[in-house]
Order: sequence, then C-alpha cells, then structure tokens
Amino acid sequence: MALRLYQKLRHPFVPPSNLSIKATPTRRFSVHNSIAMPQSEHSRKLVLEVKERLEKEYPSLPIGKNGRDDEDMILWFLKDRRFSIEDAVAKLTKAIKWRQEFKVSELSEESVKNVAQTGKCYVHDFLDVNDRPVIIVVASKHFPGMQDPVEDEKLGVFLIEKALGKLPAGKEELLGIFDLRGFGTKNADIKFLAFLFELCYYYYPKRLGQVLFVEAPFVFQPIWQLAKPMMKSYASLVRFCSVDIVRKEYFTEATLPACFRD
Repeated sequence: MALRLYQKLRHPFVPPSNLSIKATPTRRFSVHNSIAMPQSEHSRKLVLEVKERLEKEYPSLPIGKNGRDDEDMILWFLKDRRFSIEDAVAKLTKAIKWRQEFKVSELSEESVKNVAQTGKCYVHDFLDVNDRPVIIVVASKHFPGMQDPVEDEKLGVFLIEKALGKLPAGKEELLGIFDLRGFGTKNADIKFLAFLFELCYYYYPKRLGQVLFVEAPFVFQPIWQLAKPMMKSYASLVRFCSVDIVRKEYFTEATLPACFRD
C-alpha cells in the first residue's frame, strides 16, 4: 500500500505552491430577482418562504434554535445555497434531521470528557488575529485503531458547537489547525477526516474560514491525496505552513497556543 512506502520517511512534505493560501477567500453571494426591492427585504421574503415550506412539508421537524423555524439558520443556509429556495430547503432539511438523529443538543463537556482528555482536539482559549475561534487538532494523539470512532465524532461536533458559541458579534468563521508534527501512519484516519469535512460542508456550511496543516511530514502526502477529493470546495481553504507562520501571522504573543510556543 502507498502508506507503507512512506512509513519510514520523516522529511518535511512540501506541497505544490498552489495549495498555499495566504488569506481567507472572500465570498460573494448573488441574489436573484432582487432588483425590485432592497436586499434585506428580499432576503426576509425568502426566509419566510423557506420557513413556510418547512412547516408545510416537514411538520415533524423540531422547532426552536437550529430548528425549522430558526430564521437565522434559514438565512445562513439561503446564503450558502445562493438564495435558491429549493436548494436551501433540501440542505436545511438534511441538516435539521441530522442534528436530531445525532442528538447534538445533548452533547456536553461531561458527555465527551473521556475522549477530550486525550488532548487530541480542543477549542483554543483565544481568538486568532482575525477574531476567529480556533479548533486545534493534534494528529499525533489520534489513534484510530485504539479509540472509539463514535466518541471521536461526538467530540468533533461538540467542539464545532463550542467554537461557534465563541464567535464575536459580526464574525462568522472558524479557523481549523491540524498540528501534524509527529504524525505517522498509525495516526492516519481518512474516515474521520472525511467526517469532519462532511460536517463543515453539509451541516455547518461556510463556517470554516481556513484550515492550516502545520509541519506536514512527507508521510502525510498520500493521506492528502486521498483526502483532498473528499473535502470538495474546502480543499481550497487549506494552507500548508510552518509553526513560525502560525506564530507570526495568526496569533499575538499573548494569544499563541501553548503547543506552538516551543
């Protein structure tokens, strides 16, 4: 297998230059048929249309925060689907059903305590220089053959929810950092990586502003080649970088994560 060919290699992996992104891309949303009315009024009209569709076609879906009548959530998914009512209804329905089945509202610090104690994934105490909450994944502490994948998934969802709760007013995106120092084939987990990006694509669209792969070793190259197609459009958000870049471009001395101070 390809992974075995790289098992004994430990030289830094330098990806093609076109994989490096130095700034979070700016997204623009197009609103169709909005010439006759202000955008805010048009958006409000579309939100109500989606809300009515969900109530009529999916009355069994829960209501309240992150439910079928949550107008902020509806507007976010409308933006994600470029204000297409049909597409927004389809994606919202999928997301709300998933939240219900996964029991997202029941996740807590206590429920994920055991897996969180491994230190392999956590929300940083401080925001980055762009005022984004930060989720840090320490790849060398992840052992897919020894740890429960269901518990890993619960931790991932809980941390995304926790990070979103730290968003400052007017801010919308998160920063994801994968610390790949010490990464080896024993830590490789394509399935879990695909799960994380599926979360971001289907259930938390456009919340992930950028992903940093820090100090990726050469052994990570085949993992990246397998993972990249699964990441869909999120692959363009990935930046391979060094610890020094993290220190200089993403944090201040006071807010730098402890793992990047040494």
